[in-house]
Amino acid sequence: MAARAFTVAWPAVLESFSISVAGMIDTMMVATMGSYAVAAVGLTQQPKFLGMSPFFAMNVAVSAIVARRKGEERRDDANRTLLAAMCIVVVLCFLISAVCVAFAPQIIRIAGSNPDTHDAAVIYFRIIMGGLFFAMTSFIINSAQRGSGNTRIAMITNIASSVTNILFNYLLIGGHLGFPKLGIIGAALATVLGTVVACAMSILSLFRKSSYVSIPFSVRERIRVAKDNFLRIRALAVNVLAENLLMRVGYVATAMIAARLGTDEFAAHNVGMNVLNLTYSFADGMQAAAVALTGQALGARLKAEAKRYGLICQRMGLCISFCTMLALLFGGRSYFRFCFSDPRIVELGMVTIRFSMIVVHLQMSSVVFASCLRAAGDVKYCMKASMTSIMVVRTLTTLLLTSVFGMGLMGIWIGILVDQVTRVVLMGSRFFQGKWTELVV
Repeated sequence: MAARAFTVAWPAVLESFSISVAGMIDTMMVATMGSYAVAAVGLTQQPKFLGMSPFFAMNVAVSAIVARRKGEERRDDANRTLLAAMCIVVVLCFLISAVCVAFAPQIIRIAGSNPDTHDAAVIYFRIIMGGLFFAMTSFIINSAQRGSGNTRIAMITNIASSVTNILFNYLLIGGHLGFPKLGIIGAALATVLGTVVACAMSILSLFRKSSYVSIPFSVRERIRVAKDNFLRIRALAVNVLAENLLMRVGYVATAMIAARLGTDEFAAHNVGMNVLNLTYSFADGMQAAAVALTGQALGARLKAEAKRYGLICQRMGLCISFCTMLALLFGGRSYFRFCFSDPRIVELGMVTIRFSMIVVHLQMSSVVFASCLRAAGDVKYCMKASMTSIMVVRTLTTLLLTSVFGMGLMGIWIGILVDQVTRVVLMGSRFFQGKWTELVV
């Protein structure tokens, strides 16, 4: 079982890691324009993720359903699920992109922009959200591939996307090799071009003979979307969407509080969050493996095996998080020195590094436990647990420590730590109870 878990997990971990590394490199390239540019890009992150929340919810639903159907040996219904999801993606991308582009100034202002960051953030946000369709098409196709256990395809497409992003960052931000110097506009265009590459490769993966979700198979078997496919996706996705929205509200609240601390503090916070997102990439990779393995085991009615896969993924994840902690210990200061020349911002950044060294372990366990619950369909509990930890515990702790006790950036990161402790307790206790293995999707 451990060998199979490793085979499924390593491409997913490498995929998530490459995406986060590209994000960090993107931040470093943007940082060459000054702390205002880092802060401007940081302002767009939570509104962007808020707009993507419906697709994150569909990602969980599609992966879980496809994994179940593979365990049940129902390939036709797995392909119907992907087709239904793609119909939803087309409609949602059009609506969300239109709203975000039209109301970008108002959205960025609500996110906490300052006069020196507002205009740049609006431009960046409009370009990113205007290209949403390419990113989300790839995202949903890859979620179905992961659910079937094929994590390598998603890894290859996202690595190609990351390489494209970095290449065009170099060409367009500073204006190299004859390309125009576009600054923050160049950074946004590079990101969109990366998603275009990923989208094309993801679609091509559906034509491979080895692909469980397959366009030739769907054509040959005359697969048609049924109402039940939409209803199953909705049943899982609505609760996951509610969870993601509640989480994003909490994250936006944290970002708004950090923005009010000042441009330097907010820049340090955003780079610290990029580091934490990098560490999260390992948890995200283990999450993809846990969903595929536990989902397939539950589909085959192997309940004890499903729980064992969850524990194997959690233990593998903790080994990764320990290595991550060592990397942060010895490389954290160097990374901030690379991003910023101002010693004050570097010292502010080290506050985030010290907390991240603890958070990585809690984050890994809570993510793996939660992924097993979601794969089983226990999405309502996950929603309630996330609402408690992020909206209530994190937000109240952060407000108390920054507004009442004046702890500044440290107060924000204590709130993040307390949030993670709450989550690992809630998700872990539910996992070990084992009732999630009885649910039907």
